[in-house]
Amino acid sequence: MSTFKIISSLAGLENGVVVNEASKMKYSGEKYPIDTWNSDLTLKEAFGCSCVWYFRQVVDMVGQENIHTMLKEIQYGNCDISEWTGSGMNSLPDLNGFWLESSLKISPIQQVTTLNYIFDNENPFNAENLDELRNIMYIAELDHGSLYGKTGSGTGGNAWFVGFLEKNNHRIYCAVYLEDMQNKDIVSGNKAKEIAISILNNEV
Repeated sequence: MSTFKIISSLAGLENGVVVNEASKMKYSGEKYPIDTWNSDLTLKEAFGCSCVWYFRQVVDMVGQENIHTMLKEIQYGNCDISEWTGSGMNSLPDLNGFWLESSLKISPIQQVTTLNYIFDNENPFNAENLDELRNIMYIAELDHGSLYGKTGSGTGGNAWFVGFLEKNNHRIYCAVYLEDMQNKDIVSGNKAKEIAISILNNEV
């Protein structure tokens, strides 16, 4: 779901589709269900409001081959982008993609492993691009450090929060996945984020 915007942002930066958090995509004029999507948006704004059409443009401009190469490099879940245009969960084509309840799958431990590889291990990524990515992932100051991450919400009572707590260049990575069909009205990415914050504040 929308936690994949971490990866598509990095792919866009690494391939020159976007150059920094101020990189802007042109709004098409389509009336989208979320008001904040109905204007030109920068990378930081699109990441913050989880704008699907913005990142649909990014992944299309990066291209299937480059996206697949990055997914294999970071060992992102099953690396399956075979449903490139998505499963049709939304009526508008630019609100669908392989990362939205489609072919791409990942587990919580794989989410953590991926973030650790991107931010803590030696890898081929440009340091300036990683700084840009870290900046757009910033959320808030907590009791024990700075919180970075991304939420993701599905349509069937499932949701994510993935990210890390950072203090003095030390990072603690976390992934919270919720799945509850019986109470899907209260399951959301924000709820997953609240749980993650509670755990980090109480356990770190």
